[in-house]
Amino acid sequence: MTIMEVGEGNTTGSFQGLRVLDFSTTIAGPHCTRMLADMGAEVIKIESVEGETMRTRPPVRGGFSSLFGQLNAGKKSLVLDLKSPDAVDAIRRLVKATDIVVENFRPGVMRRLKLDYAFLRELNPRLIYCSISGYGQTGPSAELPAYAPVIHAASGYDMAHLSYQPGRNRPDYCGIYHADILTGVYAFGAISAALYQREFGRKGQHIDVSMLESMLSLTPNEVQWSQFAVAPPSRPMFGPLETADGYVMVAIASEKTFQGLVRASGHPEWIGDPRFAKYADRRNHWKDLMDGVETWSRTVATAKCLAELNVHGVPCSAYRTVAEAMSDPQIAHRGALTEVEDGGGTFKVLNLPFRMSGTSIAAGKRAATLGEHTLALLRESGLSEDQIAALVGKSPLAERC
Repeated sequence: MTIMEVGEGNTTGSFQGLRVLDFSTTIAGPHCTRMLADMGAEVIKIESVEGETMRTRPPVRGGFSSLFGQLNAGKKSLVLDLKSPDAVDAIRRLVKATDIVVENFRPGVMRRLKLDYAFLRELNPRLIYCSISGYGQTGPSAELPAYAPVIHAASGYDMAHLSYQPGRNRPDYCGIYHADILTGVYAFGAISAALYQREFGRKGQHIDVSMLESMLSLTPNEVQWSQFAVAPPSRPMFGPLETADGYVMVAIASEKTFQGLVRASGHPEWIGDPRFAKYADRRNHWKDLMDGVETWSRTVATAKCLAELNVHGVPCSAYRTVAEAMSDPQIAHRGALTEVEDGGGTFKVLNLPFRMSGTSIAAGKRAATLGEHTLALLRESGLSEDQIAALVGKSPLAERC
């Protein structure tokens, strides 16, 4: 029986009953807190009256961003002006019944608001407080502004990637924000560990997550090569193999897959060729090996090339678009996509990429409208109707609430 065949209807999320106050914006923090929401936590997103910046990012349908929805499905929305002492007081009231706070302001911002860990732990010693920032909460770079593309460059990641591109010396443009997603996942892991530790020590703690260090973790080879001299291969070892009508990627990382590759390409004699006999030899003559394989691959269509490689157990794939990947029957089999609704209609988002036999894991079915839960949460905090009216006022938010 597979994990997906287990009766998950009788299970709950691992974080059921936990409350999260989410002050984060853009991608890294929201990705982390959506993971918490998917695992069953009640996540309350704190937003300004204007709304978090991602609410205006395309695609926008009927005034609602599906990108915002993807990052914030399943969360509640509480609108407060954090510059207002009354709003800060409302937050402090909520913190007393909160398990986790996540924020990704520049270091010092939450301290100036008196919403930092040192202040809030006095109200709730069990609070787990996670700060996400570009360079960490302390140090000479701590207060520098940082977004994912800046961190890609600062971490050495972009130059490391460039070193694998033959004949090029200009770094790539950036449109995919590795640092944000990766840092959000590290934050999720650290929060999970802190929750486990809290069960024994009964106290919370402050978590300080650095985007710079997160990105450095993607370059384990380069971290070691920066300390010890290693001769580079004659050609980057993983790259596109040209076919008659496109390209495929092959990954040769073992003796078995090497032998499968040369047999698929019609050159079993290369198994005993001294240029390729051992890993070190192969690495030094990688260009000769791949040029020889490409002599075969260029004569066959991509589908035929993939079929031959798969028969011989060679890890390979066509270069697909994201849309093509989403249409993969494997994605449907895994139930990797789920439908979410917002004010603009429905759209699909990715579920978390793991399944658990005893835990319910699912993206929330709705993305909240701006301020949707403000009145209910302020009442829950113990504020009077007059105090709530003073906070919400006659703004458009009052009508939305």
